[in-house]
Amino acid sequence: MSLKVSVESLGCAKNLVDSEIMMGLLDKYSYQLTDQKEIADIIIVNTCGFIEAAKQESIDTIIELGKFKEEGNCKILVVAGCLGERYSDELLEELPEVDAIIGTGNYPEIIQIIDEALRGNRISKSGDMNIKISEDLPRLLATPKYSAYLKIADGCDNCCTYCIIPKLRGSYRSRDIESIMSEAQTMVNNGVKELILIAQDTTRYGIDLYGEYRLTQLLSQLCTIEDLQWIRILYCYPDEINEELIDIITREEKICKYLDMPIQHCNNEVLKRMNRKTTKEHIMNVIERLRKKIPDISLRTSLIVGFPGETNEQFEELASFVKEMEFDKLGVFTYSQEEDTPAAKLKDQLDESIKEIRRDEIMLIQKDISLKKNREKIGKIYDILVEEKLEEENVYIGRTIYDAPEIDGIVYFSSVLLLNPGDFVKVRITDALEYDLTGEMILNESCE
Repeated sequence: MSLKVSVESLGCAKNLVDSEIMMGLLDKYSYQLTDQKEIADIIIVNTCGFIEAAKQESIDTIIELGKFKEEGNCKILVVAGCLGERYSDELLEELPEVDAIIGTGNYPEIIQIIDEALRGNRISKSGDMNIKISEDLPRLLATPKYSAYLKIADGCDNCCTYCIIPKLRGSYRSRDIESIMSEAQTMVNNGVKELILIAQDTTRYGIDLYGEYRLTQLLSQLCTIEDLQWIRILYCYPDEINEELIDIITREEKICKYLDMPIQHCNNEVLKRMNRKTTKEHIMNVIERLRKKIPDISLRTSLIVGFPGETNEQFEELASFVKEMEFDKLGVFTYSQEEDTPAAKLKDQLDESIKEIRRDEIMLIQKDISLKKNREKIGKIYDILVEEKLEEENVYIGRTIYDAPEIDGIVYFSSVLLLNPGDFVKVRITDALEYDLTGEMILNESCE
């Protein structure tokens, strides 16, 4: 009888892809995957170690899953991912329930590591961060079958002063276009309709491999895949958003008129201390060009408040900037003082209470902006990707082209037809909430 394995994936979509590859390898070697932790013989938790809150969530999850060694069937508890890469020795020393540690570049060795642990040896494998992503590795999607993440690069060379990622994920490493296209075609052949491009910084795709940025060329080739309907771009830094990229988003119907563009701040002094390679003026110019060429584009961004030395005036500048720019989607993080980062050593570290107040103020501003923009959608018709049916009769949940899964809003709508996840239907919006929409499915009408 094959051993049962349960995989818990924490953190970002890039981490999820690593988990899916481990699941693919486990399936290939005849392990039985299960969502039921209580019956699993082996439990793997793929951790996040990016900021303090993520580290704490990872540790809490490890401890909670460790209980299944006494209360369930669990024989082996494996810790993978960023926390394992960053604190491998400490985790083995302080958490006796952990049997094996796998760093961010060692996940392809999951089978060998489990074999070693099953022989009674505690094992730690980390430090191989600069592994190349191979299309030969099997992958079992944890996302719905119609939507999948496509990792086009790993690691980062930007060296933002607050960020630990280069030490957790290694240097920036692009996959070659042929490898990406092969995986993309395979996923579409298996029913994927939406591909979501991810990397630590998608705009820098290709620079290490080809000596020039190749995101536009990659997008052009992806658009040739039949039966692929949506291509969504995440983590697109403003530094290298050029006219070529804007033009292809404008003209290619398959590319979502949606761009996730993390800016972190707008004050030039703060940006400089963050080692961000841009300025407020450049960010505003990029936004202006995007909206001029693509009037219906949905822009998502992320911000950090409470960075060391952020004055009241600099924060107020950020708040005013958010009001002026009216981003369609926006997330705010409080600055996390991470050891081994340059920003951790900066003077004028701010109290957590100040950071939280500033975060809440920005989110209140964004809440009003989001409600205003959603109300403007009332009466309009959109293509909706169906995701699930609610228990209520004829009520479904779906997403517009302007919404990424998990992080953005959803549409609740009624339908007289029986629908399946992955279907595309047309919905007229009838009401708006702060972040979500409601509507009704219509027949025989085109989108505006």
